[in-house]
Amino acid sequence: MTSRAFITGVSGLELSAAEREFIRGMRPWGLILFKRNVETPDQVSALVDEFRGFVGEADAPVLIDQEGGRVARLGPPHWPVYPPGATFGALYDIEPVLGLQAARLSSRLIAADLIDLGITVDCLPLADVPVAGADAVIGNRAYGTEPGKVAAIARAVTEGLEQGGVLPVLKHIPGHGRANADSHFRLPTVDTAREELERTDFAAFQPLADLPMAMTAHVVFSALDPVHPATTSATIIRQVIRGVIGFQGLLMSDDVSMNALAGSISDRTRAIVSAGCDIVLHCNGKLDEMRDVARETPELAGEALNRAKRALASRKQPEPFDRQAARTELEALMDRVGTA
Repeated sequence: MTSRAFITGVSGLELSAAEREFIRGMRPWGLILFKRNVETPDQVSALVDEFRGFVGEADAPVLIDQEGGRVARLGPPHWPVYPPGATFGALYDIEPVLGLQAARLSSRLIAADLIDLGITVDCLPLADVPVAGADAVIGNRAYGTEPGKVAAIARAVTEGLEQGGVLPVLKHIPGHGRANADSHFRLPTVDTAREELERTDFAAFQPLADLPMAMTAHVVFSALDPVHPATTSATIIRQVIRGVIGFQGLLMSDDVSMNALAGSISDRTRAIVSAGCDIVLHCNGKLDEMRDVARETPELAGEALNRAKRALASRKQPEPFDRQAARTELEALMDRVGTA
């Protein structure tokens, strides 16, 4: 059965009758979960299974944003707290090998939490490179301010997820670090010259161009396209994401319902698809918007379908893993940061 080119959120802890009908009829490629969808491990597992049953795909991707720090949809009392990305960067500055090991351990532990629930995709790692004066929406989620360091830690995070059987989503391509606003609320504009962007922001993504999936940034880069944010810019997707950075995997938008984008949900969805994104992401679980997105997205076909198939086929079986030993080692490494 062919899926439509969108990922949907849902409103609560279980599917409503209307959501079941929607999912069965519109066949979204995947589901993304938020805190509103999370109560207990058994409940989350049941929701995941229910979605896959109604979409008719036993391996349909289920996504979540589980970064650690302030972006974590799973948390106490059922799931551990994990450190934010900047902590790995601080440890990397003490000793690079230790910073990479902590990043790898943290994401491997996160992967174990997710696989227990049937969640197979984590919207992680970030390769955003923040600068002084930028909006705090990235802040301590970032691994550092130097592209090589950011890429190295992002690769370690990717390795941990993959070892745990979870697919990574690279974000926010081609970079959200310079954004002067939180794109959840309004459209950021970056006026930096292209040469500087290529030296810094884009350079952090280039070593990660082989990742299976990536999520776009709702950011205008005026030197490249003064009108459209990257998500709806055919120029940026073609010249930068597919060109300079060299990313050839499945490209999904950031959330189509974020206020950075202009126009109706239908207008935004059409613009995202026309620009060259393979998948439209819709997160808020509002059924009327979900229907608008579904109406404007095509069935996955052609190269977008091939990219989706390659992404899912790249998921590995979890490797043997001593969870308690990994937690103990990660805690010891975090103690190094606290005493440095």
